[in-house]
Amino acid sequence: MSACKPMVASPTPRAAEPQSRRCVAVAYSGGRDSTALLHATARQAGELGLEVVALHVHHGLSAHADDWLAHCERQCERWAASGLPLRLLSRRLDGAPVAVQSVEAWAREGRYAALRAMAQAAGADLLLLAQHRRDQAETLLLQALRGAGVAGLAAMPVQQWRDGLLWARPWLAQPREAIEAYLHAHGLDYIDDDSNGDPRYARNRLRLQVWPGLSQAFPTAEASLAQAAGWAQQALALQHEMAAADLAQLAGPEGLDMAGLLTLSPARASNALRAWLHARLGRPAPASLVQRLLHESGTGQGAWPCAGASLRLYRWRLQYVPAPAATAAPVVELNLGRPGVHPVPAWQGAWIVESVERGGVAATRLASLVMRPREGANSSSATRPARRAA
Repeated sequence: MSACKPMVASPTPRAAEPQSRRCVAVAYSGGRDSTALLHATARQAGELGLEVVALHVHHGLSAHADDWLAHCERQCERWAASGLPLRLLSRRLDGAPVAVQSVEAWAREGRYAALRAMAQAAGADLLLLAQHRRDQAETLLLQALRGAGVAGLAAMPVQQWRDGLLWARPWLAQPREAIEAYLHAHGLDYIDDDSNGDPRYARNRLRLQVWPGLSQAFPTAEASLAQAAGWAQQALALQHEMAAADLAQLAGPEGLDMAGLLTLSPARASNALRAWLHARLGRPAPASLVQRLLHESGTGQGAWPCAGASLRLYRWRLQYVPAPAATAAPVVELNLGRPGVHPVPAWQGAWIVESVERGGVAATRLASLVMRPREGANSSSATRPARRAA
């Protein structure tokens, strides 16, 4: 399957980026797509004198996760013994999703952080991912169903530099059937993740309930949707270029010139404002915030809360004002094994323990507790006063 060789997506090195690629990393779950990509990469790397590092992330979400890691270890050992320049690194995710985070989002963020850390530890600056054309089509559909803008509809880029690492998807234009043909041709074993049949996950619902009927009614849906994502990527690139040109005139150390911004067309003003906010927040700004700023800036002054900080407009200059660094609440050992009010001065609150006839928590389980600030996403909200009833 020469069309699916992963190295064809390797970009021409740019002067500002690392140019030595003696080590190539491949994200390897053990599933169908990543098995094919890892095998094809290792075969080609041997001819080029490269080393391949397979990166496996143990999410700890499935009862089979340990078996999957063992499968990946055996597979890589067999391939290495056959002469392929291959070794495996693995990392297990710790923690769990916080209240406002889905399992999918938590796993995705943890997986990408683990892959980045392992690739950097291995000395690789190129990381290959096995998403293919149907994955791209599904991503566009899911983003459209969430009401995403151009950035969401652009779906997944073929390649992207992040944190000194090139994330590349060399098979993004390849149909799934080509990958299956490669697996069959080389007799490769792979893992079939049972969670792929769980309809609780949005992508699974799309694959199981929507995609069969869609592809039957529109046989070219996969290719057409993937092509649409490509057009959205071009539109996104134009947005970035236009925002850079506008902000070069409107933004400076004193802030963003809102008077000048509001002389632009509504679409252009929104585009520049979103880019300016993204640079300060480190993530896309909520659409509601962008609209409020555009509609409420007519007086040349105002203030808006923004991601724990604030935006302040004075004499038509919009500035992002970070919140003062918060002092984390200390870790406190508690004995809540008796009813009553248990003050926690360090947390500016108290625990209220009441006796109940049914339900609740046994007193013996409350006798030795540890109260600590939440870590990870939304950690800033973890130091609010604790007021709980048990």
